[in-house]
Amino acid sequence: MTMAHGDERRRLPLLVVGAGVGGLCAALALARRGRAVHVIEQAEAFADIGYGIQLGPNATRILDALGVLDRLLPHAVAPRQLLYMDALSGERIASIDLGERFLARYGHPYLVVHRGDLQRALLDACGEQPLVSIETGRAAQAFEDRGSDATVRCADGTAYAAEAVVAADGLRSRARALLAPGELRAEGFVAYRGAVPLSAMTEHADADAMVMWVGPDMHMVQYKIRAGELFNQVAVFRSRRFASGDPDWGSPDELDACYAAFCAPVRAGAALLDRTQRYPMADREPIGTWTTERIALLGDAAHPMLPLLAQGGCQAIEDAAALADALGPDADVPAALASYERLRAPRAARVQTSARRFADVCHIGGVGIELRNALFARHDPCDYAPLDWLYDEAAVRGGQPITI
Repeated sequence: MTMAHGDERRRLPLLVVGAGVGGLCAALALARRGRAVHVIEQAEAFADIGYGIQLGPNATRILDALGVLDRLLPHAVAPRQLLYMDALSGERIASIDLGERFLARYGHPYLVVHRGDLQRALLDACGEQPLVSIETGRAAQAFEDRGSDATVRCADGTAYAAEAVVAADGLRSRARALLAPGELRAEGFVAYRGAVPLSAMTEHADADAMVMWVGPDMHMVQYKIRAGELFNQVAVFRSRRFASGDPDWGSPDELDACYAAFCAPVRAGAALLDRTQRYPMADREPIGTWTTERIALLGDAAHPMLPLLAQGGCQAIEDAAALADALGPDADVPAALASYERLRAPRAARVQTSARRFADVCHIGGVGIELRNALFARHDPCDYAPLDWLYDEAAVRGGQPITI
């Protein structure tokens, strides 16, 4: 892998826009199929992003095929169970066993990791691929499919022409406007994220589990990362100021006011959150068209979703594997991108819509709380049938084996 920061115009075989999880996985997977790939990233340098990411077996299976999983395991944590907790009462609602039975069923583990550790593992793997080059400080502004090739122009005037462009440019993708103009859907939910030393956590439901607290218009997720050294937290709530158009909606004082109503472990965790950055949450209705003849959307650019199923990054990883499978060295580019879209669009749409439905269940209030808790309590911790559509390899790949 080479890194550059020149400003010459360039013609390339394949260009990936965005060096997040999806973009790096795509570059690595395509290179392993024999494709030369150039990646551009708007950031000037790769930062150690300070919060966690969940990787279900649908993602760890692909990371294993890419040769990344072994790099990641020393830094990862495999929670023994997922706990659902009532944020108001502090009572346990339900659990899912993530241990040996889960591993036997899906063949790969459920891991939680620091995003910086995942990005570093992917960068290191790309660094061993001579077919991958990465360029930082390039903010893509305009995309065009010219039929014979696709072009990307950056904010600094740098321009690229490529046989195909993979737009992994995130939630507010500029490339998506070519295919599906329209605004993201936001309903006033905002997240605060961060990790603290495990020793700083004075109260928690179970330090060896992944814990999801659910309550009216909120949820909070907690789990260990970085080989158990850090405790990651994500606190989500609906801002009351959003509907009035207040530009300061979702502020730290609103976080504190909302979380004051919940049980002691939730309040204690919220008190330790980093208040310097807030993350407004948004998704949109699924789109059926992800590609032109020479441009393909990937990850949040194609399917922005709510985080309730912890599948944003996982779906980007699935996209990367499917794209590389379709876009082999001798593939006809328009046909390959169309094949990628046919496989991935229905799958990602189901995950998007399921995440939104699950958000409604988790955030329910009033009498609905008792109904939800009673329904959750009926679940057998080792009954994985409801999860097969999400994690089973046949469901993920449409019955096709991973070939990367």
